[in-house]
Amino acid sequence: MSRWYRRSELTFRLGLYIVMAPMAGAFGGLLASAILTLDHFGSLHGWRMIFAIEGIITIGLAVISFFTLTDRPETASWLTQEEKDLAIARVKSERVAATEVLDRMDLKKLLQGIINPVTLATAVLFLLNNITVQGLAFFAPTIVRTIYPDKTTVMHQLYTVPPYVVGGFFTLVLPLLSWKLDRRQIFLIATTPLVIVGYAIFLGTTNSEARYAATFLLSSSLFAVGPLANSQVSANVVSDTARSSAIGLTVMMGNIGGLIATWSYLPHDAPRYPIGNGLNLACCSAVLILATATYFWMKLDNKRREGRNAEEELAGMSQKEVQDLDWRHPAFRWKP
Repeated sequence: MSRWYRRSELTFRLGLYIVMAPMAGAFGGLLASAILTLDHFGSLHGWRMIFAIEGIITIGLAVISFFTLTDRPETASWLTQEEKDLAIARVKSERVAATEVLDRMDLKKLLQGIINPVTLATAVLFLLNNITVQGLAFFAPTIVRTIYPDKTTVMHQLYTVPPYVVGGFFTLVLPLLSWKLDRRQIFLIATTPLVIVGYAIFLGTTNSEARYAATFLLSSSLFAVGPLANSQVSANVVSDTARSSAIGLTVMMGNIGGLIATWSYLPHDAPRYPIGNGLNLACCSAVLILATATYFWMKLDNKRREGRNAEEELAGMSQKEVQDLDWRHPAFRWKP
């Protein structure tokens, strides 16, 4: 998608993709419950039916996408040559010293994407965020069960739907505002206050209704970090190769956060889960501090770069050497 859209446009497009995460949280349990009402699927019974049916659907969509998904304008058969040239020119216009959108991959550019300061900060931020996102996924059904202990499993799943629907709404609204303002870091900062309040409620009260209301505060901004973080690292590198490693590192760190979350809500900690909720409160507070510090660092470094003479620094360098500078190019500016 970063080969198709300018930096201001990318966040909302990623939002359209990542909004499927809260939607999966809302309806995945219902689908699983419906599958479990079947007597069998072929020779499979119980939870194995879920893996088989959902796996077959996924594989079918993957086969279709292999033939229909276009990864860059040059290979889009449904565009005219003029439209392809325009799509390429739009993206290239934002990339310092770039002569092409899809460059040749090499180790130097891959490392530039990984050691980029904004990439490193955002990757850690995304790890911390994913601990809280997965924590909500684990804790929400527990909250619902404490409020409505006599309800069926299907009804418990239904009660978890509204917070995820709220999450889906804000996963589109915040990236939409980011698109219009061409700002991402300030929105990363803005995702934290409601989540901090939500986890403070989890720790501060045993009232089930208050805790259920707190899940709406969490979902209002937790999921929006996904498109914001990934579009932020995409906006702050130059080459396609550096972008691939920057986004790859960010997603990898996010998955590590999900792994940590699986061990944060322990059975002996039930039903209040002070360890898990305390960890998530700490993580979200750390996101607020890290995102704010990164924002001011980007501003300060941009001001420092204003005093550099690009012509003098680039004198005597070949075109390839200039392109290999990526975000180190003296004319490059961070995009907060």
